[in-house]
Amino acid sequence: MTSQKRQSKAPTVADVARAANVSKAQAARALGGYGAVSDEVQERVTSAASALGYRPNALARSMNTGRSNTIGVIVGDIENPHFGLALRGMADVARTAGYHLLLSNSDEKLQAEQDAVRVMLEKRVDGIIVAPCCSEHQHNSHLTQVLEEGRALKLFDRAVTDLNVEAICCEFTDVAEEATARLLEAGHRHIAYVTSMALATDYSTPDDFGLTPVALRVGGMMQAFAAAGVEFDPTLVKVNALDEAEIARIVAELWQRPQPPTALVASDSVVAMWLLREVMQRGLRIPADLSFVMYDNFPWSEIVTPPLTVVAQPVYDMGREAARRLIAEIRGEAVGPMPRFDARLMIRQSIAAPASLVRAT
Repeated sequence: MTSQKRQSKAPTVADVARAANVSKAQAARALGGYGAVSDEVQERVTSAASALGYRPNALARSMNTGRSNTIGVIVGDIENPHFGLALRGMADVARTAGYHLLLSNSDEKLQAEQDAVRVMLEKRVDGIIVAPCCSEHQHNSHLTQVLEEGRALKLFDRAVTDLNVEAICCEFTDVAEEATARLLEAGHRHIAYVTSMALATDYSTPDDFGLTPVALRVGGMMQAFAAAGVEFDPTLVKVNALDEAEIARIVAELWQRPQPPTALVASDSVVAMWLLREVMQRGLRIPADLSFVMYDNFPWSEIVTPPLTVVAQPVYDMGREAARRLIAEIRGEAVGPMPRFDARLMIRQSIAAPASLVRAT
């Protein structure tokens, strides 16, 4: 007769209690880190748990302590290196503090963000960091619910109107004005800004973008135009650059204009890569035919030919600070004043005078 091995069950709190010769309640307190037990009991329980290979039941522990040691993070596009670098900063801080991250991608869609918040609350996360896809308060009742359920909440990269929650953001107005001034000084007057921000209609004013980095960047561009005494053309601000097909459509539209742009500004590295592909397929050379500036600084932007002028922002440090402040709030600790995060312009070789000016001389 063939004998069959029975699969052994994972050790339970009761097994640990028997091995440590303590009550189940004492073992539960020692393993869960709540309540009071003597040093002797703690040592016996810890040794028994280690010998048995006991793993704590996270759900049971969260029901006992009200804490899951889990943080929810919701970003707009997990494939965007911008968010990837921020997540690395969050994860580094969380791991050191004994927390785990539960990650969700909203794809910049409100319903997906709302669903992610609901799931995270059901998972009993201790707090949530979210890059909100909408900054209008009337569309963010799901964020208010996080606060109503007693969970910590921090906003990343963007703020929400009339929501009393800290937002960890970067300041862009001055650097956007500086970058645009460089282009204007080189002789450019037709400067297009391309962003993945979704709008139902064409761009009109920075208010269309709400409390977002894009609003600050376009605002800084407008300040540079005003300082130079040059009229700003809002039709050169292109939105909804969400994928390769949309960016191809935007480039086609720009180059159907009587005066195509002589400079492009990409709102992030993903938009930049697809823009570069489109303009190169048109046989345009950078910077001889078209100047180019990109927001975010990643290694590839320095090793392409020519190296790209970029606006670098401290994304990793912002991610660390978001996690640090959230965990401090969860623990009831003072978070301290919010640091200022400034972006900086890194001039490389992708800006030159417009080809028309070069030919004229």
